[in-house]
Amino acid sequence: MHYDLVIRNGTIFDGLRTPHFVSDVGIKDGIIVTIGRIAKTATCDKEIDAQGMHVAPGFVDLHTHYDSQVFWDPYCTLSGWHGCTSVVIGNCGFGFAPCKPEDRDRAMLSMERNEAISFDAMKAGMPFDWVSFPEFLDSLERTPKGVNVLSYVGLSPLMIYVMGVEAAKSRPATKEEMEKMLAILREAMEHGACGFSVQMAGEDSAQRDYDGTPMVTDLMSPKDLKRFAKELSHIGRGFIQCTGPTPGLTEKLALESGRPVVWNLVCAGIDQHGTPVAGHEQILEWLDRANREKGLRIIGQALTIDAEFRFTFEHWNLFDTSPLWRVVTQGTVAERKAKMLDMEWRQKLKDEYDSGKGPTLGGGIEEEVTAGAGDGISTMIIEEAIKPELKKYEGMTLLEIAESQGKHVIDALIDITIEDDLLTNWKSSPKPTPQKSLQDIACSPFTIPGLSDGGAHAKFNPGNFYTTSFLTDVCRKYKMMELEEAHWKLSKYPAQAAGLFDRGHLAEGMPADIIVYDYETLSLEPGQKLFDFPGGDWRRGCKAQGYQWTIVNGVVTFEGQDCTGATPGKLLRHGAATSTPLHQSASKL
Repeated sequence: MHYDLVIRNGTIFDGLRTPHFVSDVGIKDGIIVTIGRIAKTATCDKEIDAQGMHVAPGFVDLHTHYDSQVFWDPYCTLSGWHGCTSVVIGNCGFGFAPCKPEDRDRAMLSMERNEAISFDAMKAGMPFDWVSFPEFLDSLERTPKGVNVLSYVGLSPLMIYVMGVEAAKSRPATKEEMEKMLAILREAMEHGACGFSVQMAGEDSAQRDYDGTPMVTDLMSPKDLKRFAKELSHIGRGFIQCTGPTPGLTEKLALESGRPVVWNLVCAGIDQHGTPVAGHEQILEWLDRANREKGLRIIGQALTIDAEFRFTFEHWNLFDTSPLWRVVTQGTVAERKAKMLDMEWRQKLKDEYDSGKGPTLGGGIEEEVTAGAGDGISTMIIEEAIKPELKKYEGMTLLEIAESQGKHVIDALIDITIEDDLLTNWKSSPKPTPQKSLQDIACSPFTIPGLSDGGAHAKFNPGNFYTTSFLTDVCRKYKMMELEEAHWKLSKYPAQAAGLFDRGHLAEGMPADIIVYDYETLSLEPGQKLFDFPGGDWRRGCKAQGYQWTIVNGVVTFEGQDCTGATPGKLLRHGAATSTPLHQSASKL
């Protein structure tokens, strides 16, 4: 047989928790056709010598926000740099479809503040050649992709499309409005959406609209949310991603829909936005009860990396849980500076800080954080100052700087920020997750590692490397889990949750989404600023060493860190790259 690609002598981890074994993999027309010893006489277009390497299914990143970035970055990096071959977009209820032409600018402005991608970059990089959700999927399908893409229907754009922004933020839907929205959801599902997503974080949400108000779904009626869930039971497929609903409401969503629910977030004390959350022990106990005792399928998305932030006040918006800082950090650089220089505003910020109600890094309020786990303003560290006279403060916490200057913490912060023209680079103080907590979270049978948030908080959080750190920390460093289990957790388990019928494991007949990596040398590189967004806009990023080949649908997309330029990625309508889902094909046999 002639193969397009042969991978020889690799150690196979198939994603199904099968004990690893050494073998060859033969690929033709994008499909794995052989797993076994391939004769030396067999011919192929390309051969990879994987001696001493691990061969595994590409990772499935369930929680991303590449809804705009995918149109100019076919590989959805950072995820694509860390072994991900399939990504799910449209999380947290956000997205750009459906969207009326007159609402496009507002939709991009909303994501500018939320995701820290400039309006101009989105305007230049997105075709926005759609109105309806099916048209959005068609646009995605036309777009060259280096990874496979699956999309939720975000409830926020759906509600805005039918109700308008003001009504959607102020009242429940009328019967007629709900019928229209359910019809749009059904249409989207018929054309290949994987379900719907929602963020329901209330008035104090850390992820807010561009005008500082909560996002539409933060304030939506629980009754309306349950009605959307009920519609999935009528459709009979799909799943729900939710950020913020209480465990009780989440159980009702699972009951109403009869579908899997991916719930955010299971973490040790502070989520990826820095917002305090319930103790992970309580959440893990709830997930165990919901699944084992109540027969629900609720899967916790787990944060298995340490939340960290690097930012400047030119763009920072994750102090939005403070109504005062929310105002101060809105607007242009000039407008932000003017508010920081206003003595009345400054005094209000000082009073808030002195009362113990100042914001924590990324969200939350200091008084809500468990003692000793705080991440408040005073713990911020200057990573890099721009003005030479401020360089002496690099590496110091804000509290140390304020004490050295004999100033109030807020005065020290604002004075440095103004002097450095809002360009001072700050970072959060390191707070490693306790090893026992990490093990509890990572090894729970009801959690999936993830929450890369890829495409979100682009100027603050280079944390889209959870796949790499899961292998290097959870497995190699701490030996909490065997690699067979880890690859199931990183590939097949999320694929099953998302209804991906032809992804997540290696087997004959499966699409060839494969990574070949050197386990011993796998490591993260230092973070850096990358000026690779449209119009020269920048983001923070982090690459990895050790991924030798990344293969999507049988085509090599990366050799080491070198991109081949190939774009074999597919739009995964109905959870598969084929026009007819595999499960539907099987039912007709």
